[in-house]
Order: sequence, then structure tokens, then C-alpha cells
Amino acid sequence: MSKSTKLIVLGLSFLIASFVIAGGLGVKAKTNDEGSYRQLGVYSEVLSRIRTEYVEEPNIPAVTNGALHGLLESLDANSSYLDATEYKDYKQRKEGKAGIGAAVSKRYGYAAVISVIPGGPADKADISSGDIIEAIEGRSTREMSLAEIDGLLSGQPGSVVNLSVVRPRRVEPAKLALTRALVSDPPVSDKMMEDGIGYIKVDDFPKGRAQEIAGKLKALQKEGAKKIVLDLRNSGNGEEDEGVATANLFLNHGTITYLQGQKYPKQIFSADPQKAVVTNLPLVVLVNRGTAGPAEVVAAAIMENARGDVVGDKTFGSGSIQKLIDMPDGAALILSVAKYYSPSGKAIQDTAVTPNILVADANEDFISPDEDENEPPAEQPEKPKTNQPDDQLNKAIQVLKGQATKA
Repeated sequence: MSKSTKLIVLGLSFLIASFVIAGGLGVKAKTNDEGSYRQLGVYSEVLSRIRTEYVEEPNIPAVTNGALHGLLESLDANSSYLDATEYKDYKQRKEGKAGIGAAVSKRYGYAAVISVIPGGPADKADISSGDIIEAIEGRSTREMSLAEIDGLLSGQPGSVVNLSVVRPRRVEPAKLALTRALVSDPPVSDKMMEDGIGYIKVDDFPKGRAQEIAGKLKALQKEGAKKIVLDLRNSGNGEEDEGVATANLFLNHGTITYLQGQKYPKQIFSADPQKAVVTNLPLVVLVNRGTAGPAEVVAAAIMENARGDVVGDKTFGSGSIQKLIDMPDGAALILSVAKYYSPSGKAIQDTAVTPNILVADANEDFISPDEDENEPPAEQPEKPKTNQPDDQLNKAIQVLKGQATKA
């Protein structure tokens, strides 16, 4: 079958699959449904001609299966279709709970590393934010849904997963064998810096993280901290509820975020003054392109409530709730049903968070979500590693030095 014919068949199957899924999910007709169904009739006729008159009979079930994958992935990176075999494998692998210690999404059609947990298998293999996982066990991630990628990276502790990783400025993909492990969430780190500046680094947001951060804030104040740097760079994993609770530590009023979807009632999260810990100290939040999910909720809430400055690079853009829907044939749909919005009404997953003080990442090779996702990242000769100054942190300190503690 020629490439053009394959594309035609794929497109037709895609449309048919769209209507089948729409009907199965109970999606109601819109004003343009009449025209849509008329167009579907034309496509069905063309598909029938291909099946009966093409030089050889196309594999319609395989094409339709591929169309379903494409349909779900076209919605957003977190929506997935898993056929019966993929869904069974996904459930079995997820039961193992071990992984590589990295937050992964999709960019350029491939699996992209958002951030890496310090000390985990990915970190030990020198995988970093912006790397592209081109293949898992020899299979291209371009052909996989995010759910399947997540399932393949998970497994039993001690088991091995083979990856092909494209790193910026490397000519050839790196072939890596990672041993899955039960990765522990690193604790929040803190220290006192110059001029009474307290520094807190948060790598991710598991359950209980906000309470831990609250303890660090109180301890730093006892040590004499008069200003705070909250470093959320490369914090790309965790639970949005913890992001909401963390933002509330710095806010005694205002909207932190809200959730909303087509059939998901709007849920507003407002700051509770009784849960605030530090509301009168100058604050700077550090972010970069590895900042995602709950960390983005924190950054957006601080900036849009004018509670502090956000310094660094534009964040990754992630924040939604998924629903797992079992299908009669043993397959499954994973659908995004609601998105998190910033106080001003921006969908964090769609727009990410742009700092009010932009400072480029020291790692300029991070693959930007704003670039053309139809083209894979360019490979360039590797540059030697150098000890670069932390321009973003230095800028945060400079900003705080120019601010006085509020009464």
C-alpha cells in the first residue's frame, strides 16, 4: 500500500472512530452535526471504495486501532487509548510501582523528560530535563500513548528497562539500561543565605509536602530569615493538592487556582488565612522549563496575587485531571476531564507560567514546548560541560536585596 493511500485510510478510520467514540461517551449533537454526518457519509463511501477496489485489501482493524490512538493523543498529551493488550500490560506494570524517577510527558510526538528526581535511576544515568526518550525496549515512543510510556517505564523493583535517549548536542542517541527502583521523594532542603535570605528547594510534591515546607519556613524565621527564595526549578511531579496547600502558606487571601471541565463543576481553591505561615516576608519563586504541575500552581498563585516575584524561564505547562474509562472489549480510555487554571483564568496546561522576571536557563538546550512539535529536536555536537553561574538564583537574590520587609 502506498504512503498516500495509507494516510487516506488512516484519516477515514480516524473520522469513523471519532463518531463511534463520541456516541459511546454520550457526547450530544452540536449545531453543525448535520453537516458532520453528511461528510461522514462521503468518507464512508470513499473508505468502502478503498476496501473493495484497492489493489490489495487494507488491514482496516489495524488502521482503526492506530486511528483511535491518534484521536486520543490529539486531544492532549495526557489523554490515551489503550487496546485490550496494552491495557492489561499497563495494569500489570503499574502494580510494580518501581520506576526510573522521572516525570515524563510528550513533546515532538516523543516521550520528553520534564524533570528528574535526584538520586533516582534516571539521575544516576545522567538523564536530565529536556532529554527525549526516543525508544523504549526498541519501540519508538512516537507510536505510544503517554499511558503506555508510563506503563513501560514502571515495573518491578530491580527489573531493567532499555532506553534510547536523545540528548541535546549529542550526535547519536544514548543507549541506556536503567534498573527500576522504588524512588524516595527527596526531602525539602533549606539554608540561610546572605542578607537574611532563607532558601528552600522543593524537588516534587508528594503527600505531606506542604506541611514539610511549612516547618522549614518556621525554622528559617527562627534563624533570622527576613526574605524567602522558593526554588521550584525542575520540580515536575506530585499532587496538585499539595501545590494548592503550599501556595496557601504564603497567601492569606485571594484565589489560588480553580478546576473546570466540560462536565466537571468549577471548583475554586481560595486561600485560607488560618493556614498561612509567611505573608509579610518578601518572596521570590524560581522556576524553569522543568517546573510543572503542582509547582506551576504555586508559581501562578504567587505571581497573580502579587504576593511575590517569579524569576526564571517559562514553565513546562501541565495541570489536568484524568478519568479512566473501561471499554467493553477490554480496552480503556484515559481522558482529561478538567484543567487547573491560574487566578486570572489561564489554563496552566495550555499556557504554562511565564515569570514576571525572565532569566534564561543555564541549560539553554532544554527543548521548548513552544517550538514546532512536528519536527524532532536538532542534534548538534556536544559542548563540554562548564561550571556556569546560577544566573536565576543570583537574580532572585538581587531582587530581594532591593525589597524591604513588610511591617
